[in-house]
Amino acid sequence: MVRLAALLAVCLWGAAATAQAGCRLALVLALDVSSSVDAGEYELQRQGVAAALDAEEVRHAILRGGPGHVALAVYEWSGFHQHKLQLDWTVLSDDAAIDRAVAALAAMKRSHADFPTSLGPALGYGATLLERGPDCLRRVIDVSGDGVNNYRYGPQEAYRHFPLEGVTVNGLVILGEDPAVLAYYGAEVLHGAGAFLVVAGGFDEFREAMTRKLYREVNDFVLGRRAPSGGLRRPQG
Repeated sequence: MVRLAALLAVCLWGAAATAQAGCRLALVLALDVSSSVDAGEYELQRQGVAAALDAEEVRHAILRGGPGHVALAVYEWSGFHQHKLQLDWTVLSDDAAIDRAVAALAAMKRSHADFPTSLGPALGYGATLLERGPDCLRRVIDVSGDGVNNYRYGPQEAYRHFPLEGVTVNGLVILGEDPAVLAYYGAEVLHGAGAFLVVAGGFDEFREAMTRKLYREVNDFVLGRRAPSGGLRRPQG
């Protein structure tokens, strides 16, 4: 019996090591393009997400943050059916791969501009994206937005009905449009082990907030460790 338990432990350790050596993180960025985001704000968001991925500290975390690679996908979301995949799954295995992803994000064309804020369907889309994504040790959806859900079902319904078990959902809240957005993301959007929230005072702070957020997500700061400035964590349990 003891030998069987030991053998099982070795097998489980070997499986975890293999997954880590292959892919340590599948990261999905979900960008808000609902009608509350005007053209100028969208440009700050587009430029900000590309610059954040290109930041030296983020590159270092991706390429030298541990065994195994990071895989990235990016989509825009707004209404019930309005989701646009802007970057399909890309393995960020070296600087050239990151360069290509940065270029794709910098060249994004806005997919929608006239639809409401449907956070539940946005998370459902993210779940389906992860389902066909790489098999990684960790799976994270990074949702940014400036407003609360105002059309169809919300995040909690998505967590009940989509395959999001074992997925961590973090939030990047952009202040200015809706005074309730910070509390809403903290109570309704954050999901899974170690989920945390980063706040931008406006779209002009999006680049800096996204840089901090990517750095923390890629490094997988342990639960209980103090968050970087501007970061909040909701207690789990």
